[in-house]
Amino acid sequence: MDERYWNRAFETMPRSDLESLQLSRINSALARAARSQHYRKRLPDRLENLEDVKTLPFTVKQDLRDGFPDGFLCVPLEDIVRLHSSSGTTGKATVVYHTRGDIDNWSELVARSMYMTGVRKGDVFQNMMGYGLFTGGLGLHYGSEKLGSLTIPASSGNSKRQIKLMQDFGTTAIHTTPSYALHLYTIFEEEGIDPRQDLKLKVAFLGAEPYTGETRKKIESLYGIRAFNSYGLSEMNGPGVAFECEEQNGMHLWEDSYLLEIIDPATGEVLEDGHEGELVLTTLQREGMPIIRYRTGDIATVYTGTCLCGRTHRRISRIKGRSDDMLIIKGVNIYPMQVEKVLMDIPEIGHNYLIEIENVEYLDTMKIKVEVVQEIFHGNIGELESLKRRIVEELKNEILIRPQVILVEPNSLPKSEGKASRVVDHREKSPRP
Repeated sequence: MDERYWNRAFETMPRSDLESLQLSRINSALARAARSQHYRKRLPDRLENLEDVKTLPFTVKQDLRDGFPDGFLCVPLEDIVRLHSSSGTTGKATVVYHTRGDIDNWSELVARSMYMTGVRKGDVFQNMMGYGLFTGGLGLHYGSEKLGSLTIPASSGNSKRQIKLMQDFGTTAIHTTPSYALHLYTIFEEEGIDPRQDLKLKVAFLGAEPYTGETRKKIESLYGIRAFNSYGLSEMNGPGVAFECEEQNGMHLWEDSYLLEIIDPATGEVLEDGHEGELVLTTLQREGMPIIRYRTGDIATVYTGTCLCGRTHRRISRIKGRSDDMLIIKGVNIYPMQVEKVLMDIPEIGHNYLIEIENVEYLDTMKIKVEVVQEIFHGNIGELESLKRRIVEELKNEILIRPQVILVEPNSLPKSEGKASRVVDHREKSPRP
Protein backbone atom coordinates (compact mmCIF):
# COMPACT_ATOMS: atom_id res chain seq x y z
CA MET A 1 0.00 0.00 0.00
CA ASP A 2 1.40 3.39 -1.03
CA GLU A 3 1.23 5.51 2.12
CA ARG A 4 1.63 8.71 0.08
CA TYR A 5 -1.95 8.39 -1.13
CA TRP A 6 -3.56 6.54 1.75
CA ASN A 7 -2.51 8.03 5.05
CA ARG A 8 -4.82 6.36 7.52
CA ALA A 9 -3.84 8.59 10.43
CA PHE A 10 -4.56 11.74 8.42
CA GLU A 11 -7.64 10.71 6.43
CA THR A 12 -9.31 9.28 9.53
CA MET A 13 -8.27 12.20 11.73
CA PRO A 14 -10.75 12.91 14.55
CA ARG A 15 -13.07 15.83 13.72
CA SER A 16 -11.70 17.95 16.56
CA ASP A 17 -8.16 17.64 15.23
CA LEU A 18 -9.30 18.29 11.65
CA GLU A 19 -11.16 21.43 12.71
CA SER A 20 -8.09 22.67 14.60
CA LEU A 21 -6.09 22.20 11.42
CA GLN A 22 -8.72 24.10 9.45
CA LEU A 23 -8.66 27.03 11.88
CA SER A 24 -4.89 27.29 11.59
CA ARG A 25 -5.01 27.11 7.81
CA ILE A 26 -7.84 29.59 7.35
CA ASN A 27 -5.94 32.14 9.40
CA SER A 28 -2.95 31.63 7.12
CA ALA A 29 -5.26 31.97 4.12
CA LEU A 30 -6.68 35.25 5.47
CA ALA A 31 -3.18 36.65 5.83
CA ARG A 32 -2.33 35.71 2.25
CA ALA A 33 -5.64 36.95 0.84
CA ALA A 34 -5.19 40.34 2.52
CA ARG A 35 -2.28 40.99 0.15
CA SER A 36 -4.66 40.97 -2.85
CA GLN A 37 -6.36 44.05 -4.20
CA HIS A 38 -9.84 42.59 -3.75
CA TYR A 39 -9.56 41.40 -0.16
CA ARG A 40 -7.38 44.24 1.17
CA LYS A 41 -9.18 45.88 4.13
CA ARG A 42 -12.14 43.48 3.78
CA LEU A 43 -10.91 40.72 6.09
CA PRO A 44 -9.98 40.44 9.78
CA ASP A 45 -6.42 39.57 10.76
CA ARG A 46 -7.48 36.23 12.21
CA LEU A 47 -10.40 34.20 13.53
CA GLU A 48 -10.67 32.88 17.07
CA ASN A 49 -12.81 29.89 16.06
CA LEU A 50 -14.38 28.34 12.95
CA GLU A 51 -17.81 29.74 13.83
CA ASP A 52 -16.43 33.20 13.07
CA VAL A 53 -16.19 32.21 9.39
CA LYS A 54 -19.86 33.20 9.16
CA THR A 55 -18.85 36.84 9.71
CA LEU A 56 -16.65 36.93 6.61
CA PRO A 57 -18.06 38.35 3.35
CA PHE A 58 -19.09 36.02 0.54
CA THR A 59 -17.19 36.03 -2.75
CA VAL A 60 -19.28 35.60 -5.91
CA LYS A 61 -18.54 35.05 -9.59
CA GLN A 62 -19.09 38.74 -10.37
CA ASP A 63 -16.33 39.64 -7.90
CA LEU A 64 -13.91 37.52 -9.93
CA ARG A 65 -15.06 39.20 -13.13
CA ASP A 66 -14.71 42.65 -11.59
CA GLY A 67 -11.22 41.71 -10.41
CA PHE A 68 -10.06 40.61 -13.86
CA PRO A 69 -7.22 40.00 -14.56
CA ASP A 70 -5.22 40.15 -11.29
CA GLY A 71 -7.40 41.66 -8.56
CA PHE A 72 -7.25 38.44 -6.50
CA LEU A 73 -3.54 37.74 -7.05
CA CYS A 74 -1.53 37.87 -3.81
CA VAL A 75 1.98 36.90 -4.95
CA PRO A 76 4.26 38.43 -7.59
CA LEU A 77 3.33 37.32 -11.09
CA GLU A 78 6.82 35.82 -11.48
CA ASP A 79 5.84 33.22 -8.85
CA ILE A 80 2.87 32.02 -10.95
CA VAL A 81 3.42 28.97 -13.16
CA ARG A 82 -0.06 28.47 -14.64
CA LEU A 83 -3.42 30.12 -15.12
CA HIS A 84 -6.82 28.74 -16.02
CA SER A 85 -9.63 30.87 -17.34
CA SER A 86 -13.32 30.64 -18.10
CA SER A 87 -14.45 31.18 -21.67
CA GLY A 88 -16.13 34.48 -20.85
CA THR A 89 -19.05 33.64 -23.16
CA THR A 90 -21.61 34.84 -20.61
CA GLY A 91 -19.61 37.82 -19.41
CA LYS A 92 -16.06 38.88 -18.65
CA ALA A 93 -13.73 35.92 -18.18
CA THR A 94 -12.58 34.79 -14.73
CA VAL A 95 -8.96 33.84 -14.15
CA VAL A 96 -7.41 31.58 -11.50
CA TYR A 97 -3.63 31.66 -10.93
CA HIS A 98 -1.49 28.81 -9.56
CA THR A 99 1.96 28.69 -8.02
CA ARG A 100 4.12 25.57 -8.24
CA GLY A 101 2.94 24.70 -4.73
CA ASP A 102 -0.70 25.07 -5.79
CA ILE A 103 -0.20 22.66 -8.70
CA ASP A 104 1.56 20.14 -6.46
CA ASN A 105 -1.21 20.30 -3.85
CA TRP A 106 -3.93 19.97 -6.50
CA SER A 107 -2.18 16.95 -8.02
CA GLU A 108 -1.85 15.40 -4.58
CA LEU A 109 -5.57 15.74 -3.92
CA VAL A 110 -6.45 14.15 -7.27
CA ALA A 111 -4.00 11.29 -6.71
CA ARG A 112 -5.55 10.74 -3.27
CA SER A 113 -9.01 10.72 -4.87
CA MET A 114 -8.11 8.24 -7.59
CA TYR A 115 -6.34 5.96 -5.13
CA MET A 116 -9.38 5.63 -2.87
CA THR A 117 -11.44 4.36 -5.85
CA GLY A 118 -8.96 1.52 -6.37
CA VAL A 119 -6.73 2.95 -9.14
CA ARG A 120 -3.07 2.03 -8.71
CA LYS A 121 0.33 2.48 -10.34
CA GLY A 122 -0.23 -0.42 -12.75
CA ASP A 123 -3.44 0.98 -14.20
CA VAL A 124 -3.87 2.63 -17.61
CA PHE A 125 -5.79 5.89 -17.35
CA GLN A 126 -7.38 7.39 -20.48
CA ASN A 127 -8.32 11.03 -19.99
CA MET A 128 -11.23 11.86 -22.28
CA MET A 129 -11.80 15.40 -20.99
CA GLY A 130 -10.78 18.54 -22.84
CA TYR A 131 -7.38 20.09 -22.17
CA GLY A 132 -6.39 23.76 -22.19
CA LEU A 133 -7.90 26.57 -20.12
CA PHE A 134 -10.62 24.14 -18.96
CA THR A 135 -9.37 22.48 -15.75
CA GLY A 136 -10.98 19.06 -16.25
CA GLY A 137 -8.33 17.48 -18.43
CA LEU A 138 -5.15 18.74 -16.79
CA GLY A 139 -6.45 18.21 -13.26
CA LEU A 140 -6.79 14.43 -13.51
CA HIS A 141 -3.82 14.18 -15.87
CA TYR A 142 -1.40 15.49 -13.23
CA GLY A 143 -3.05 13.46 -10.49
CA SER A 144 -2.79 10.24 -12.49
CA GLU A 145 0.88 10.85 -13.26
CA LYS A 146 1.60 11.57 -9.59
CA LEU A 147 -0.11 8.30 -8.69
CA GLY A 148 2.11 6.54 -11.23
CA SER A 149 -0.57 5.28 -13.64
CA LEU A 150 0.15 5.16 -17.37
CA THR A 151 -1.68 8.29 -18.55
CA ILE A 152 -3.15 8.69 -22.05
CA PRO A 153 -4.04 12.36 -22.79
CA ALA A 154 -6.73 11.46 -25.33
CA SER A 155 -8.74 14.66 -24.76
CA SER A 156 -12.40 14.82 -25.85
CA GLY A 157 -14.08 13.74 -29.07
CA ASN A 158 -13.01 11.43 -31.92
CA SER A 159 -14.97 8.46 -30.58
CA LYS A 160 -13.52 5.76 -32.82
CA ARG A 161 -10.01 6.81 -31.86
CA GLN A 162 -10.99 6.67 -28.18
CA ILE A 163 -12.12 3.09 -28.65
CA LYS A 164 -8.92 2.18 -30.55
CA LEU A 165 -6.79 3.59 -27.73
CA MET A 166 -8.72 1.48 -25.22
CA GLN A 167 -8.13 -1.62 -27.30
CA ASP A 168 -4.45 -0.98 -28.09
CA PHE A 169 -3.28 -0.02 -24.61
CA GLY A 170 -5.63 -1.93 -22.32
CA THR A 171 -7.24 1.08 -20.71
CA THR A 172 -8.55 0.28 -17.23
CA ALA A 173 -9.82 3.71 -16.11
CA ILE A 174 -11.41 6.60 -18.00
CA HIS A 175 -12.42 10.17 -17.21
CA THR A 176 -15.39 11.59 -19.11
CA THR A 177 -18.71 13.36 -18.88
CA PRO A 178 -21.69 11.06 -18.25
CA SER A 179 -23.41 12.27 -21.42
CA TYR A 180 -20.37 11.38 -23.54
CA ALA A 181 -20.11 7.95 -21.89
CA LEU A 182 -23.69 7.25 -23.03
CA HIS A 183 -22.99 8.58 -26.52
CA LEU A 184 -19.77 6.55 -26.82
CA TYR A 185 -21.69 3.35 -26.09
CA THR A 186 -23.71 3.88 -29.27
CA ILE A 187 -20.40 3.91 -31.20
CA PHE A 188 -19.39 0.64 -29.52
CA GLU A 189 -22.68 -0.84 -30.74
CA GLU A 190 -22.09 0.41 -34.30
CA GLU A 191 -18.59 -1.11 -34.27
CA GLY A 192 -19.84 -4.44 -32.91
CA ILE A 193 -17.70 -4.15 -29.76
CA ASP A 194 -18.94 -5.17 -26.32
CA PRO A 195 -17.02 -3.10 -23.73
CA ARG A 196 -17.98 -5.59 -21.05
CA GLN A 197 -16.22 -8.43 -22.86
CA ASP A 198 -13.72 -6.87 -25.26
CA LEU A 199 -12.00 -4.26 -23.08
CA LYS A 200 -10.16 -4.13 -19.74
CA LEU A 201 -12.16 -1.20 -18.35
CA LYS A 202 -12.78 -1.27 -14.60
CA VAL A 203 -13.42 2.31 -13.55
CA ALA A 204 -14.94 5.51 -14.92
CA PHE A 205 -14.63 8.93 -13.33
CA LEU A 206 -17.67 11.03 -14.21
CA GLY A 207 -17.82 14.78 -13.83
CA ALA A 208 -18.11 18.26 -15.37
CA GLU A 209 -21.93 18.15 -15.51
CA PRO A 210 -24.70 17.24 -13.05
CA TYR A 211 -26.25 13.79 -13.49
CA THR A 212 -28.45 11.41 -11.55
CA GLY A 213 -27.88 8.11 -9.81
CA GLU A 214 -30.02 6.49 -12.49
CA THR A 215 -27.58 7.68 -15.17
CA ARG A 216 -24.66 6.28 -13.18
CA LYS A 217 -26.38 2.89 -12.89
CA LYS A 218 -27.04 2.87 -16.62
CA ILE A 219 -23.37 3.57 -17.44
CA GLU A 220 -22.18 0.91 -14.98
CA SER A 221 -24.55 -1.63 -16.53
CA LEU A 222 -23.62 -0.82 -20.15
CA TYR A 223 -19.88 -0.95 -19.56
CA GLY A 224 -19.68 -3.48 -16.74
CA ILE A 225 -17.62 -1.09 -14.60
CA ARG A 226 -17.84 1.02 -11.46
CA ALA A 227 -18.50 4.70 -12.14
CA PHE A 228 -17.38 7.21 -9.51
CA ASN A 229 -18.78 10.65 -9.02
CA SER A 230 -16.39 13.57 -8.69
CA TYR A 231 -16.81 17.27 -8.01
CA GLY A 232 -14.70 20.28 -8.78
CA LEU A 233 -14.78 23.82 -10.07
CA SER A 234 -12.03 25.99 -11.49
CA GLU A 235 -12.32 28.58 -8.71
CA MET A 236 -11.29 25.86 -6.24
CA ASN A 237 -8.61 24.40 -8.63
CA GLY A 238 -10.79 22.03 -10.67
CA PRO A 239 -11.54 18.30 -10.30
CA GLY A 240 -10.48 16.73 -7.02
CA VAL A 241 -12.36 19.00 -4.62
CA ALA A 242 -14.54 16.03 -3.65
CA PHE A 243 -14.58 12.40 -4.76
CA GLU A 244 -16.40 9.18 -3.99
CA CYS A 245 -14.62 6.37 -2.19
CA GLU A 246 -15.35 2.71 -2.93
CA GLU A 247 -18.49 2.90 -0.76
CA GLN A 248 -20.05 5.19 -3.43
CA ASN A 249 -22.16 6.89 -0.78
CA GLY A 250 -21.38 10.57 -1.16
CA MET A 251 -18.21 12.41 -2.16
CA HIS A 252 -15.54 13.09 0.46
CA LEU A 253 -14.66 16.79 0.30
CA TRP A 254 -10.99 17.24 1.22
CA GLU A 255 -11.34 19.39 4.30
CA ASP A 256 -7.63 19.87 4.79
CA SER A 257 -7.70 22.06 1.64
CA TYR A 258 -11.25 23.45 1.62
CA LEU A 259 -13.56 24.82 4.27
CA LEU A 260 -17.11 23.67 3.52
CA GLU A 261 -20.36 25.47 4.34
CA ILE A 262 -23.87 25.02 3.03
CA ILE A 263 -26.26 27.98 2.89
CA ASP A 264 -29.81 28.86 1.98
CA PRO A 265 -29.31 30.29 -1.53
CA ALA A 266 -32.04 32.87 -0.99
CA THR A 267 -31.01 34.24 2.42
CA GLY A 268 -27.33 33.29 2.80
CA GLU A 269 -28.09 31.64 6.15
CA VAL A 270 -25.66 28.84 7.06
CA LEU A 271 -27.51 25.50 7.33
CA GLU A 272 -26.82 22.43 9.41
CA ASP A 273 -25.52 19.23 7.81
CA GLY A 274 -28.34 17.20 6.29
CA HIS A 275 -30.12 20.20 4.76
CA GLU A 276 -30.06 20.86 1.04
CA GLY A 277 -28.54 24.16 -0.01
CA GLU A 278 -25.80 25.96 -1.91
CA LEU A 279 -22.18 24.92 -1.37
CA VAL A 280 -19.81 27.64 -0.15
CA LEU A 281 -16.09 26.87 -0.23
CA THR A 282 -12.93 28.55 1.05
CA THR A 283 -9.44 27.60 -0.16
CA LEU A 284 -7.20 26.76 2.80
CA GLN A 285 -3.88 26.10 1.04
CA ARG A 286 -4.00 28.16 -2.18
CA GLU A 287 -0.86 30.28 -2.38
CA GLY A 288 -1.29 32.36 -5.51
CA MET A 289 -4.97 33.23 -5.31
CA PRO A 290 -6.88 32.39 -2.12
CA ILE A 291 -10.67 32.66 -2.39
CA ILE A 292 -12.76 33.20 0.74
CA ARG A 293 -16.36 31.93 1.14
CA TYR A 294 -17.01 31.41 -2.57
CA ARG A 295 -20.66 30.90 -3.47
CA THR A 296 -20.45 28.04 -5.97
CA GLY A 297 -24.11 28.09 -7.03
CA ASP A 298 -24.10 24.27 -6.78
CA ILE A 299 -26.99 22.69 -4.88
CA ALA A 300 -26.24 19.64 -2.74
CA THR A 301 -26.57 18.13 0.73
CA VAL A 302 -23.86 17.52 3.32
CA TYR A 303 -24.27 13.99 4.68
CA THR A 304 -24.27 13.29 8.39
CA GLY A 305 -22.54 10.33 9.99
CA THR A 306 -19.25 8.58 9.34
CA CYS A 307 -18.52 6.80 6.07
CA LEU A 308 -17.96 3.05 6.27
CA CYS A 309 -14.54 3.57 4.67
CA GLY A 310 -13.43 5.27 7.88
CA ARG A 311 -12.53 8.66 6.41
CA THR A 312 -13.69 11.59 8.50
CA HIS A 313 -13.70 14.22 5.77
CA ARG A 314 -17.37 15.09 5.30
CA ARG A 315 -19.32 13.88 2.28
CA ILE A 316 -21.53 15.81 -0.08
CA SER A 317 -24.29 14.41 -2.25
CA ARG A 318 -24.11 14.47 -6.03
CA ILE A 319 -24.86 17.94 -7.33
CA LYS A 320 -28.59 18.35 -7.84
CA GLY A 321 -28.06 21.34 -10.10
CA ARG A 322 -27.05 24.96 -9.96
CA SER A 323 -29.10 27.58 -8.17
CA ASP A 324 -29.31 29.45 -11.48
CA ASP A 325 -30.33 26.29 -13.40
CA MET A 326 -33.66 26.05 -11.64
CA LEU A 327 -36.61 26.43 -13.99
CA ILE A 328 -39.83 28.10 -12.84
CA ILE A 329 -42.73 26.77 -14.90
CA LYS A 330 -46.33 27.56 -14.01
CA GLY A 331 -45.09 28.65 -10.58
CA VAL A 332 -43.34 25.31 -9.91
CA ASN A 333 -39.58 25.12 -9.20
CA ILE A 334 -38.01 22.37 -11.33
CA TYR A 335 -34.41 21.19 -11.67
CA PRO A 336 -33.47 19.46 -14.95
CA MET A 337 -31.96 16.62 -12.89
CA GLN A 338 -35.47 15.71 -11.73
CA VAL A 339 -36.39 15.01 -15.36
CA GLU A 340 -33.26 12.92 -15.93
CA LYS A 341 -33.89 10.91 -12.77
CA VAL A 342 -37.23 9.74 -14.21
CA LEU A 343 -36.07 9.16 -17.78
CA MET A 344 -32.93 7.17 -17.01
CA ASP A 345 -34.91 4.73 -14.87
CA ILE A 346 -37.15 3.67 -17.79
CA PRO A 347 -35.54 0.80 -19.78
CA GLU A 348 -37.27 1.65 -23.07
CA ILE A 349 -35.61 5.09 -23.15
CA GLY A 350 -32.32 5.57 -24.99
CA HIS A 351 -29.30 7.70 -24.08
CA ASN A 352 -30.38 11.23 -24.93
CA TYR A 353 -33.13 13.74 -24.22
CA LEU A 354 -33.78 17.47 -24.67
CA ILE A 355 -35.94 19.82 -22.59
CA GLU A 356 -37.47 22.78 -24.43
CA ILE A 357 -39.26 25.57 -22.57
CA GLU A 358 -41.56 27.88 -24.49
CA ASN A 359 -44.08 30.61 -23.78
CA VAL A 360 -47.32 30.09 -25.68
CA GLU A 361 -49.97 32.79 -25.30
CA TYR A 362 -48.27 33.95 -22.08
CA LEU A 363 -48.26 30.44 -20.60
CA ASP A 364 -45.03 28.53 -19.95
CA THR A 365 -44.90 25.03 -21.44
CA MET A 366 -42.35 22.22 -21.10
CA LYS A 367 -41.66 19.96 -24.06
CA ILE A 368 -39.36 16.95 -23.62
CA LYS A 369 -37.94 15.11 -26.62
CA VAL A 370 -36.86 11.61 -25.65
CA GLU A 371 -34.90 9.06 -27.67
CA VAL A 372 -36.28 5.54 -27.35
CA VAL A 373 -34.60 2.24 -28.16
CA GLN A 374 -34.75 1.10 -31.78
CA GLU A 375 -37.10 -1.86 -31.38
CA ILE A 376 -39.65 0.25 -29.52
CA PHE A 377 -39.55 3.19 -31.95
CA HIS A 378 -40.16 0.94 -34.96
CA GLY A 379 -42.59 -1.32 -33.12
CA ASN A 380 -46.28 -1.23 -32.38
CA ILE A 381 -47.90 2.25 -32.41
CA GLY A 382 -50.05 1.32 -29.44
CA GLU A 383 -46.91 0.35 -27.48
CA LEU A 384 -45.36 3.75 -28.27
CA GLU A 385 -48.45 5.60 -27.10
CA SER A 386 -48.54 3.54 -23.92
CA LEU A 387 -44.87 4.37 -23.24
CA LYS A 388 -45.50 8.07 -23.82
CA ARG A 389 -48.42 8.11 -21.34
CA ARG A 390 -46.28 6.31 -18.78
CA ILE A 391 -43.43 8.80 -19.16
CA VAL A 392 -45.80 11.75 -18.82
CA GLU A 393 -47.37 10.34 -15.64
CA GLU A 394 -44.03 9.51 -14.01
CA LEU A 395 -42.70 12.97 -14.83
CA LYS A 396 -45.84 14.59 -13.46
CA ASN A 397 -45.41 12.68 -10.21
CA GLU A 398 -41.85 13.98 -9.91
CA ILE A 399 -42.05 17.60 -11.16
CA LEU A 400 -45.77 18.28 -10.42
CA ILE A 401 -46.63 19.56 -13.90
CA ARG A 402 -47.67 17.62 -17.00
CA PRO A 403 -45.06 18.07 -19.77
CA GLN A 404 -45.52 17.37 -23.46
CA VAL A 405 -43.44 14.30 -24.35
CA ILE A 406 -42.25 13.60 -27.89
CA LEU A 407 -40.68 10.22 -28.59
CA VAL A 408 -37.94 10.38 -31.23
CA GLU A 409 -35.69 7.92 -33.05
CA PRO A 410 -32.37 6.83 -31.48
CA ASN A 411 -29.40 9.12 -32.25
CA SER A 412 -31.63 11.86 -33.68
CA LEU A 413 -31.02 14.49 -31.00
CA PRO A 414 -27.86 16.65 -31.01
CA LYS A 415 -24.82 14.95 -29.49
CA SER A 416 -22.21 16.60 -27.32
CA GLU A 417 -18.62 15.46 -26.85
CA GLY A 418 -18.18 17.91 -23.97
CA LYS A 419 -20.70 19.09 -21.40
CA ALA A 420 -24.20 18.18 -22.48
CA SER A 421 -26.73 20.92 -23.22
CA ARG A 422 -30.00 19.43 -22.00
CA VAL A 423 -32.19 22.54 -21.77
CA VAL A 424 -33.21 25.08 -24.41
CA ASP A 425 -35.22 27.93 -22.91
CA HIS A 426 -36.92 29.76 -25.76
CA ARG A 427 -38.39 32.24 -23.28
CA GLU A 428 -34.99 33.96 -23.13
CA LYS A 429 -35.20 34.70 -26.87
CA SER A 430 -38.85 35.82 -26.84
CA PRO A 431 -39.44 37.85 -23.68
CA ARG A 432 -42.96 38.68 -22.68
CA PRO A 433 -44.20 42.19 -23.52
